[in-house]
Amino acid sequence: MDRLGSFSSDPSDKPPCRGCSSYLMEPYIKCAECGPPPFFLCLQCFTRGFEYKKHQSDHTYEIMTSDFPVLDPSWTAQEEMALLEAVMDCGFGNWQDVANQMCTKTKEECEKHYMKHFINNPLFASTLLNLKQAEEAKTADTAIPFHSADDPPRPTFDSLLSRDMAGYMPARADFIEEFDNYAEWDLRDIDFVEDDSDILHALKMAVVDIYHSRLKERQRRKKIIRDHGLINLRKFQLEFELRREIKRLQEYRTAGITNFCSARTYDHLKKTREEERLKRTMLSEVLQYIQDSSACQQWLRRQADIDSGLTPSIPMASNSGRRSAPPLNLTGLPGTEKLNEKEKELCQMVRLVPGAYLEYKSALLNECNKQGGLRLAQARALIKIDVNKTRKIYDFLIREGYITKA
Repeated sequence: MDRLGSFSSDPSDKPPCRGCSSYLMEPYIKCAECGPPPFFLCLQCFTRGFEYKKHQSDHTYEIMTSDFPVLDPSWTAQEEMALLEAVMDCGFGNWQDVANQMCTKTKEECEKHYMKHFINNPLFASTLLNLKQAEEAKTADTAIPFHSADDPPRPTFDSLLSRDMAGYMPARADFIEEFDNYAEWDLRDIDFVEDDSDILHALKMAVVDIYHSRLKERQRRKKIIRDHGLINLRKFQLEFELRREIKRLQEYRTAGITNFCSARTYDHLKKTREEERLKRTMLSEVLQYIQDSSACQQWLRRQADIDSGLTPSIPMASNSGRRSAPPLNLTGLPGTEKLNEKEKELCQMVRLVPGAYLEYKSALLNECNKQGGLRLAQARALIKIDVNKTRKIYDFLIREGYITKA
């Protein structure tokens, strides 16, 4: 039977009993033969001889409790943990709040015990000092040197290259804006005077120690940048170019290309397909949001002729005497594959892109289902396009049986 420390003073932080699944209250039982994971039982289940899978009631066991002294005969291990948790929650020096959270000790007892065993204890002090010295030896506060071969360029202040290098100043091994750039602000109002109390002096020293730890973190990040060559933009750009070329070669390999001649042909065809796709996308987006698709297409053709240096072959139609436009070419337009042959013919004659037609059709079907029928005036109120086009769409949906007249 052993007396071992508990997990926490809060019962909900302990693992549940494997027998009744209740929260464990000290003392409780741990099987010495089962696990991992550890097999815990409350006293009630243990006395009943609870067995589960490989666990047998005759296994050796340990009694888990923290009801024993550690540093002081009048303080149990449970109270020691509760004191440390209370100081962490309430802050050093707030002894009345610490005592209120502990409930078992007074303000004076908490302060006296903490100062004696955790502040002025020579064993703890020497251990902490050794740890601190070992940590300082690992991360010495020295500037990061750059060897002559690895010295990055030294651009002028606020130049493009300087911004690319994140404001690094090689001569000083510093950045214009450091990590945790405002760490020094916490020290600006600290002033050490002779009449400071011991506690106030200790608090000021703690702030200085915190500042030192932030400087070490800043130095650690600089070391990572230096060791991995992240400050040298030329090396970084070279790595980026290599990764891009490797990705391109992998694409060639996937496409079955084995020589550079085929690769050039592949790139040319890929560029052509991409340009055609962009043209179709741009055209469909323009036509989708412009009511008069005929005028839009004439304008696009006219602009294409002007961009090519040719005399525009298609005059801009005026409001009077407009000639009928040819049927709309649906090749490559989004949504075409969702239309049947009659719907495609309608979109060509009305010069309506498939995506817009499908949207109008869905709106009219929903409204017809709600009202039990649909009138032409209601359709025109729903679809804000040319009234003649609305009439053709309405008549088509009536004729094909998609909607019914009200």
